[in-house]
Amino acid sequence: MASAPRIVAELGRPETPDETAARKAASSAAYRSSQTFRSLIAALLATVAIVAVIVFAVPRGELAEPAPADVAASAQVASESLGRPVIAPATPEGWRPNSAEIVDGTWRIVYAPSSGFVRVAQRFDADETWVTTTLDGRAPSGSVEIAGVVWDEYDQGAGGTGNITYALATAAGTDTVLIYGSTSAKTAAIAAEAVADDILTLRGAQQ
Repeated sequence: MASAPRIVAELGRPETPDETAARKAASSAAYRSSQTFRSLIAALLATVAIVAVIVFAVPRGELAEPAPADVAASAQVASESLGRPVIAPATPEGWRPNSAEIVDGTWRIVYAPSSGFVRVAQRFDADETWVTTTLDGRAPSGSVEIAGVVWDEYDQGAGGTGNITYALATAAGTDTVLIYGSTSAKTAAIAAEAVADDILTLRGAQQ
């Protein structure tokens, strides 16, 4: 036996077949909408949970520090490729050689002492302007002798260009050796002492 048509309170009469179909369609649409919203919230919660696992549960270590540069080996390769001697000082104790390479026609070693940085550069067949240009036009403030080698001294202070606070320069035959960086006179002297034998050898070889 068929059920009696639903009475629509607002109309005071049974709803028509079209009204029944429209009501059911609206109810289904509302249900589907609610299910879609719940699914979206569930997906967002799952995503947040996965991200939390990645951030907090997966072990994260610091990137491994690159190995120190092998100054002697790099110097040998550079010397053979250029057909001329290059300086290869022993690394001072407690210092780290970060790089040793040819840069724009200059053999350059970059050291990291306990603080700041020190570059030891050998400019091949250097002209008179190379040191001045590298040090942004600074003139020598004096001279100093270290391990039998006389150096021009550039005390640039805290206001030095490119974080260069102190430098030493000397001729080595037709080349020029420049020690410079964010460093003190005492630290630069350690580098000058380490490279002294190489400079004297280079002077003799180029006489």
